[in-house]
This record gives sequence, structure tokens and C-alpha cells, in this order.
Amino acid sequence: GLAVVIRAVCDAGDEVIYLSPPWFFYDALIRAVGAKAVSVKVDPRTFDLDVAAIEGAITPRTRAVIVNSPNNPTGRLYPRATLDRLAAILERASVRNGRRVYLISDEAYSRILFDRRRYESPTESYPSSFLVYTFGKQLLTPGERIGYICLPPDMPEREAMRGAITMTQFVMGWAFPNATLQYAVAELDRACIDLAALQRRRDLMVAALSDAGYQVHRPEGTFYLMPRSPWPDDAAFVRHLRERDVLVLPGYLIEMPGYFRISLTASDAMIDKAIPVFAAAMREPVPA
Repeated sequence: GLAVVIRAVCDAGDEVIYLSPPWFFYDALIRAVGAKAVSVKVDPRTFDLDVAAIEGAITPRTRAVIVNSPNNPTGRLYPRATLDRLAAILERASVRNGRRVYLISDEAYSRILFDRRRYESPTESYPSSFLVYTFGKQLLTPGERIGYICLPPDMPEREAMRGAITMTQFVMGWAFPNATLQYAVAELDRACIDLAALQRRRDLMVAALSDAGYQVHRPEGTFYLMPRSPWPDDAAFVRHLRERDVLVLPGYLIEMPGYFRISLTASDAMIDKAIPVFAAAMREPVPA
């Protein structure tokens, strides 16, 4: 879905803004159509959108801004007030540039929320938006590329854009899932990953890491944690954990050096095994 939307709205030389740390494939999808990928850091204190930084990154060539809420890898669910501020900025930029600056809402984790939170789509604040959803995270089958693209009912020139999306999908070809998956989705839509188990693991890991001395935010959604690495070299710290049979993702791979990402999709037994390893690693001397 993301590849289809980016190809449908962008020309070579256009710019697409995405939030950092990102899903690591945004940059490749943008560059594949000859556009320029522009990375804007989130607020490091809260992992919230830095709306002022996004506004500062918009140029006459900006065609779209990608927002992923709740965010992979930080787990941050962006509040409505922040999304409304972003919408106002995009509307002003569209008028100033004389063409639409689109919002691409990557909602892959919109059904994976903790603490009974209600999901608020960024598309509700801004009509010139694309809602892109995949069933891969909801069903814990991320390799199966099946989902959908939605356009707000009040989107300007909605039917023309709908036609452009359809034609782009025809041209790309590989964007169509197989027939079996298409028939299965109607039944699978009611299924979901075990949110209670994920929340239990989140609470357990946040408490254990905090007790051990790690700096870690409590994610509001997704199935990731993004603690700060106790070593300046996050890659070296991740290698240290790997040697003790704990696998995590170094932050430098997702534009967040000095952090590492933990997946909560590991089994309870794996989580229990990893906790003392994290605690012991915090006590290790930092390599010179």
C-alpha cells in the first residue's frame, strides 16, 4: 500500500518527509520513484511529533509527509492535538506551494493499542490523506503483504485520486495479493494478536528494565520497546547481548543511535530468560 501511494502521488524530484526513527524501508520506497527522502527527528524526550521541525523541513518540492501512529519503533501514539497542528501546517503549505502536500498515514499498528486506548487516525484531521493498513501486524504475519488503502470522503478530487491509485496498482502488478488471501481476509478481520499477553509483557519488561537502570518509555501501542543503550555504541551493546542469546535490533539501523529495539512478540519463556541478561549487561563495564 505504501509503495502504491508514494508512486501515485510523487514525481521524480519531489520530496517526502518521514519521521525518524522510522520503519527502515520508507527511504527505499521514496527513492525508488526518484523522489528525495527527508528525515525529521521526533522529540527525543517524549518520542512525539516535532511539529515545528516538520514545518521547517517543508519546501516547494514537498509532496507528502508519512506519519506512523502508533509508531514503530517507539510505540508512541500521537495525540489528536498534535495531529491537528500538523494538519494546519500541511494545509498552509499546500496553499503556499500551489499544490497539495499529502499526508500518508501508515496505520499498520492501529489495532495494537494498550490500556484500552482509542485509536485516532491522523486522516481525521486532514482531508488530503491516505490511510494505509496492513493485516500483517494484527495477525502477526508481517510477511504477508495484504491490506488496503482508504481515502477520506471529503478528500479533494477524491475520485480522480482513487483512479490514480487503481491504475498505479495495475501498473505495479505485484501489489495484488493472491486470491486465497483476499477471500480469507473477511474472516480474519475479526482475529487479532493477543493484546492482553502483549500488554503483560510490556509491563513486565518496562518494570524490569527500569529497575535495572535503563531509560525506557512505556509504549502506548505496537509490540516494541525502545530503551536507551547503556553503552554509547549501541551496535557493540547489541553484539554483547547476542553473545548471551538475546537478540535485539541496534538503534543505528533505524536512525536512532544510542538506543535498541526489543520485540514483545517473543514468548513468555524467552522474555523471562532475557530479563536477567539485560540486568547483568547494565552492570557490565562500558568498553573503552
